[in-house]
Order: sequence, then structure tokens, then C-alpha cells
Amino acid sequence: MTCSAIEKRMMSTHIPPPTEDQWKAIASKFWDKWKFPNCLGAIDGKHITIKAPPNSGSLFFNYKKTFSIVLLALVDADYRFTYIQVGDFGRASDGGVYGSSRLGRGMEAKTLNVPEDSPLPGSGVQGPMPYVIVGDAAFPLKTYLMRPFPGHRLPRWRENFNYRLSSARMVVECAFGILTARWRVLLSRLQMAPHFVDTVVMASCILHNFLTNPAQNRRWQDEAEHTGDMLPIIRNMGGNRGSKDAYGVREKFSAFFNSLEGSM
Repeated sequence: MTCSAIEKRMMSTHIPPPTEDQWKAIASKFWDKWKFPNCLGAIDGKHITIKAPPNSGSLFFNYKKTFSIVLLALVDADYRFTYIQVGDFGRASDGGVYGSSRLGRGMEAKTLNVPEDSPLPGSGVQGPMPYVIVGDAAFPLKTYLMRPFPGHRLPRWRENFNYRLSSARMVVECAFGILTARWRVLLSRLQMAPHFVDTVVMASCILHNFLTNPAQNRRWQDEAEHTGDMLPIIRNMGGNRGSKDAYGVREKFSAFFNSLEGSM
């Protein structure tokens, strides 16, 4: 009942849908802190382990051979959640979680107040560039969602892109680490029905934002890394193929980072 009240009363104030100005402020901080321009946030999905629900078959059974629900989150440069979705089946894969989420559908339909394309800082060579989300290889490549170049022994300019993207993407891993360091119940197998688990996880994320203090984030993060207490990752969330436009956007970001390396 307490978690339900937290979700009902605090969700709209502590994880509200960002406005256009708020998106721009988030992008500015990603550039200042992680040197990735036009970035709206880092995205990732994690498993929350639960007791096998009665008569659920394999719906909640995941690749780690446990039962779980999925927490999908978008995080800003200050380790705060700007979007969360909780409750997808643990077996979900191949783009099902992200593609069916409000975030995925909203980004595709351009209904989330995302700012218009703008030139990258200090460079107009690439022309106006879209604002993007950064994710790992589990996510599909889109004009608004950047993932690393695949493979090994990549050209230096592609390695530069992957390094910059990985640095920016780590904020979501850190946010999950801080979340579990604070709310250690998320590290155990939750002995409750899935809809109650959803409420507990939602309340934990809301309270995470409520309590987030940049001066304390490092302590929580270091504690989680030291003890190895991290939520299990999601595998095979999205396909590897992207549109021609998406590949073009990634190439332009790569060229921008390469120009920065050359000027240093």
C-alpha cells in the first residue's frame, strides 16, 4: 500500500515526461560530462528476479534460467531516471520490450517533445543532427537511437565513436548500481505476485530520483561495484539491422568525434 501510494502521488513530479527545454538541458549535461552531443539519455533493460507465478508457464522464464520481470529505463547524465517501464515478461526479447514501450513508440512517432535537429557543438560540417538515445548492442540502430559499431579491430574513427558512446551509456549502468545499493530488496528473489513487484520497483525508482544527490552518487556506485551487486542484464533486445538513414547518422557522429580527436 505504501509503494502504491508513492507511485500514485510522486510519479508525476519525480519522473515526469520531459519537455523540450528539459531534453535540451539533459543533452547539454551529456556534452559537458561525457562529451557526447545531442544525447537525450542512456537506455538499458534489467531483470528483476521474482518467484515463479502460478500457472505462468515460461512467460517469466529468462535466459539465466530464473523467473523475472523487466525494468526498462532511460537515464540522464545525473543518474536520474527520465523514463521507466516495469512489468514485461522475463522471456521478452528481439525488440519486444523497447519496441512496444511508450518510449519506443513515442520516439518513432515523434510525440515526446524531442527538440528539432541541431548542429553538433562547434561544428556545422555534418549539418543539423538528430537528438539521440545511446544504448548497447542489444538495441536496434535508429536515427534516434545509437548503438556501437559491431566487430573487432575497427578503424580508429569507429573505435572513437564506440568509446564515446560507451562512456555516455555507462550512466545507466551506474544508475542501476546506485538503485540496488539503496534498495537491496531488488537483489533478492521477490516473493510476491508480479503486479505487486511492478509497484515495488516503480516506487524504488521514484524514491531513487527523490533522493538523488550528485555528491552521494559515487559512494553508492562504488559500494555496488565493490560487492558485485548488480541487476542482471537483458540479452537480444533488438535486431542488428538499421535503416540507411540510421547508419548515416552514426557515420556523421563518428566523423565528428574523429575531428575532435584530430584537434586535441
